[in-house]
Amino acid sequence: MPFCPNCKYEYVNGIDKCPDCGADLVDELPPEIILNEADWVVVYTTSFDYEAEMLKGNLESAGISVTILSQKDSNFPTPGDLSIIKLLVKKEDADNAVSFLNEFKKNLESENQEDETE
Repeated sequence: MPFCPNCKYEYVNGIDKCPDCGADLVDELPPEIILNEADWVVVYTTSFDYEAEMLKGNLESAGISVTILSQKDSNFPTPGDLSIIKLLVKKEDADNAVSFLNEFKKNLESENQEDETE
């Protein structure tokens, strides 16, 4: 039976793509990442899922292992945001990740300034 690597759902044979997220299904799920607190460092916090996912993708494209720790509960509607989403990297990658995030932020700010001047 195929599985979605993102949603972790199992589907019947014959389905190739996850109907929820659009990912290609796989025969086996990858092993879960075991977080040992001593091995990981928080390099970024946000309140927005999309921001955490975007930065995770950018860090992974730079060869940095990243995991997202979220305590959001979308089943309990409340006004505002009551939880923080954290990006964690392995300790040995922390300096590279922070440098990468700072450069990314700097590039984003310069693009925004260029857009404002046009």
